[in-house]
Amino acid sequence: MLTRLSRLRALALCALPVLALFGTAALAPLPFTLARAGVTADVLGKDDGRPVITITGAETRATEGQLRMTTILATGPKADVRIGSVIDGWFRTDRAVMPRDSVYPTGGSEKEIEQHNLNDMKESQNVAVDAALNYLDREPGAMRVDVDLGDIGGPSAGLLLSLGIIDKLVGDGSGGDLTGGRTIAGTGTISADGKVGAVGGVSMKTQGAHRDGATVFLVPKAECREAEAERPEGLRLIPVTTLGGAVDSLKALEKGGKVPSC
Repeated sequence: MLTRLSRLRALALCALPVLALFGTAALAPLPFTLARAGVTADVLGKDDGRPVITITGAETRATEGQLRMTTILATGPKADVRIGSVIDGWFRTDRAVMPRDSVYPTGGSEKEIEQHNLNDMKESQNVAVDAALNYLDREPGAMRVDVDLGDIGGPSAGLLLSLGIIDKLVGDGSGGDLTGGRTIAGTGTISADGKVGAVGGVSMKTQGAHRDGATVFLVPKAECREAEAERPEGLRLIPVTTLGGAVDSLKALEKGGKVPSC
């Protein structure tokens, strides 16, 4: 029969591997990225002194209000993220813990990843132009649309860029602005046929939008739950699945009609 002393010794011996495992985990870098709200940019205005959207060869209209694309700031792809930082991030509303592969999927060097993200943004800009012109049933022809968001990378500004182009060309179609004079923010990828895709870091993007004065946030419908979880008070969420649906929701918002919600 084990004595009390021998039982304690046995428990201590069993606990050693567990403590060693926790000690290793505390020291080892983990495959996570820590994110927080990044900058936002009004696609109807200027970024670093340059117009975000420039349209030549077609008549454009003066706009009021703002359409702000949103970003996140994340630790670098090679950053050592330790368990203490991960646990801290889980309990903070102004931080998000995300799988590293969801933010940096290429697995390359920091320079390669940065170039990949810039290429994604360039491609997203081109597709956003196609989506807007397809929605308006216009051929590019003599019209040229240039988009400049500087060194902001990634594809998640697509939806807002398409809305900005539409607002500059036709507004709400009745002489008013798509924004209704509001500060509207949002996120979402866009395809040439107008489908809105999900993105990462939505909960952080809503905080950046609210910080910069937005009262309405357009969110890919599939990410409503994440956006609602950390939604700042006073920020209205509108789920979207298509470019046309986003336009219809903004028109309904201005006219006091029925607007979908998360």
